[in-house]
Amino acid sequence: MKTFQKAYQGLQRFIALPLWRDFRFLLLFWLGLGAIAWATKVGHSLNNFLIFRYTFWHAIAQQPLYTEYPAEYFDTNHYGPFFSLLVAPFAYPPAWLGLLLWEIMLALFLWVAIRRSTLNNKQQIFVYWFCAHELLTALFMSQFNIAIAALMILAFTMIEKEKDGWAAFFIILGAFVKIYTLAGLAFFFFSKHKVRFVLSLIGWSVVMFVAPMVISSPEYIIDQYRAWKESLTEKNALNMFAQGQNISLLGIAHRWTGCYTFSDLWLIIPGFIAFCAPYLRISQWKNSLAFRQMFLASALMFILLFSSGSESSGYIIALIGVVIWYACVPWKRNKWDIALMVFAFILCSMSPSDLMPKYLREEWIKPYALKALPCVIIWFKLCWEMLTKEYSLTHPSPSF
Repeated sequence: MKTFQKAYQGLQRFIALPLWRDFRFLLLFWLGLGAIAWATKVGHSLNNFLIFRYTFWHAIAQQPLYTEYPAEYFDTNHYGPFFSLLVAPFAYPPAWLGLLLWEIMLALFLWVAIRRSTLNNKQQIFVYWFCAHELLTALFMSQFNIAIAALMILAFTMIEKEKDGWAAFFIILGAFVKIYTLAGLAFFFFSKHKVRFVLSLIGWSVVMFVAPMVISSPEYIIDQYRAWKESLTEKNALNMFAQGQNISLLGIAHRWTGCYTFSDLWLIIPGFIAFCAPYLRISQWKNSLAFRQMFLASALMFILLFSSGSESSGYIIALIGVVIWYACVPWKRNKWDIALMVFAFILCSMSPSDLMPKYLREEWIKPYALKALPCVIIWFKLCWEMLTKEYSLTHPSPSF
């Protein structure tokens, strides 16, 4: 018993070391995750990055962006034509160096977004540690979803800081790559400069629509926007049956019932109503930052849970929403909430790794989209809390 107590006390002292709360160390740690992901990919599988890289060269040559190029990579591109311009700095260097810069940029961008967010220092540290493994999962796939999470956070932050032009910039930037960040329009009601916000949205949309024409031609880019729409429609149909896709509430409903014929709208419409219902609590979102932060958490989870294109590496977006849900409320979380966080970390974050038994991962988690399950439960709980809880408490209690 004494040995156990000494070990426990030693663990407490280790956890209490100031190093783990030092933002300089956390920055190096997150950049290190980018370097680790790069080291596992360079010289082996660069496929996702090659897709990104070649969109620039295909745009320069005015070749189709959404057809197969088996001599260069497998699979096809599904990002908007604007992405061909955005990825240019990473297309010019050799592939190994471009990948390293890409991985570091993704990790750094998300780190900065969290650091500049409305979360306090303690909440930020919680995000950095809790989401580190999920970040690594996304970095292994070189996924732009990391940037989507950063753009959503930055859009919310800029609204809160009354920098509506920048908020519009971040929303439109993401939308012209992957549509997801249009969910940032959910923060419209929080803007104190709504006309400026709308005009900025229109202005940035025009700029980003036209921008890739600089490296190609207007006719070519307009044609590629049409092709992008077609590719997304085709991909949506394929996602229904792909184990690696539709890891969402939609996927759970189809796979658990074995029925693939009913329309996703039967889930999306009620989900959208549940998402919007808390807007009716006007006094809450007008007077409580915590309540508005719950809309950010809800949006981050919603875009994964109600999209047939959701994949494992995209859950860096939803998991940050989970942490915000847990940490940013003005009351102390109970043991059931703690249990949900543990459940989310094990099933959502750890399930793709070798720490999860292969049998469970291959026979249960993947086929039944169980990675999404903790986020589904937490999102429904969040929606209920936003309709029933008081967020504008005078003396908030720490959540952790």
